[in-house]
Amino acid sequence: MIYNDRLGEVMDLNALIKIIEKVGKIEIENIVIDAEELIINIPSSPPITIPQTPALKETLAEEGLIKIKEVPELDWEPPIEKYKGYIREVQFGKPKSEGGRGKVVKIGGQRALYRFEDPQPNPPVVTFDIFDIPMPGLPKPIRQYFQDVMEDPCEWARKCVKDFGADMITIHHISTDPKIKDKSPKEAAKLMEDLLQAVDVPFVIGGSGNPQKDPLVLEACAEVAEGDRCLLASANLELDYKKVVDAAMKYDHNVLAWSIMDPNMARDLNRKLIEAGLDPNRIVMDPTTCALGYGIEFSINAMTRLRLSGLKGDEVVNMPMSSGTTNANGAREAWMVNKEWGPREYRLPLWEITTGITMMLCGVDLFMMLNPIAVKTLKEIGKTLTTKPGEVKLNTNNYEWITCP
Repeated sequence: MIYNDRLGEVMDLNALIKIIEKVGKIEIENIVIDAEELIINIPSSPPITIPQTPALKETLAEEGLIKIKEVPELDWEPPIEKYKGYIREVQFGKPKSEGGRGKVVKIGGQRALYRFEDPQPNPPVVTFDIFDIPMPGLPKPIRQYFQDVMEDPCEWARKCVKDFGADMITIHHISTDPKIKDKSPKEAAKLMEDLLQAVDVPFVIGGSGNPQKDPLVLEACAEVAEGDRCLLASANLELDYKKVVDAAMKYDHNVLAWSIMDPNMARDLNRKLIEAGLDPNRIVMDPTTCALGYGIEFSINAMTRLRLSGLKGDEVVNMPMSSGTTNANGAREAWMVNKEWGPREYRLPLWEITTGITMMLCGVDLFMMLNPIAVKTLKEIGKTLTTKPGEVKLNTNNYEWITCP
């Protein structure tokens, strides 16, 4: 029903339609429409098509319809930001001449955020994730690479180094969790000894995530790896970080300071670690990496702010940063079987690569990763950050092993 306040009467909609059919059109003012649903169909006009020819611009100019103005070439230089601060350099491993096992890896040392401002002295480093027990929950396209070595962490580490060129290894002592196998710190230390004998690359030593057990596990592993300058992962405000700090300083290791996407929390944690006796040159920050599509913008914000603060002179946060890029494999769009989304064999590495590159552009120095394809790709891209733009090209021809099993 339609109420016309000028006529002061209610008009039946069907009657109104009949009037329109007779006169062709009708103008109505000051009406109120009382309806549950109103659908208005507006016919669309056909799109205007402008014929395109190679010489269209010249033709229009000849007919006087447009004027062609030549834009002179201009010399342009990218804006270079000068920073008064710097990012600390952290070393993993020791040369044999200093009592180590030989391989040395360094991260950090930057004095700018972007490559065109100043190439960084050390390329980003990728560390392969391995576990002390088989991980049947890994996506099949990743599990196929390591199915034959999952029962033996030492063989797993050897395969990462020999077949996939790992520069570092991250060992996760998952079995020490009381809810899994509750293995003792002594058992974790024994495995750590075996791993140090198996490969010569530096290690990131991780626990299970249990806040009561992890400090004990890290302390035991730090002792057997004394002097090897490993990265103890991690110290945070939810556990006994002082025990982790004491182990790092006593046995000559570095510490991963883990916080949750909050620059203020990261700053507070670093300050407490330093107050507890940790050398600030032994800290690597991990502000938490969210995967592409799962909050990555929060990680971008936290990491960029921390890096810029360090470059501007804040010596409480001018440490290198680490990214748990492996988190990208948890994205359902990466691992879920869906024909419309394409093969998982491509989606999984692409998700990890995209997440990693995003973190790299925010200043991240160390990447914990799983997929061999993603690792190789990110390492190639990372090498370019140590050169000025145009000095080096990516090597896209050496991917013989990329074909998934």
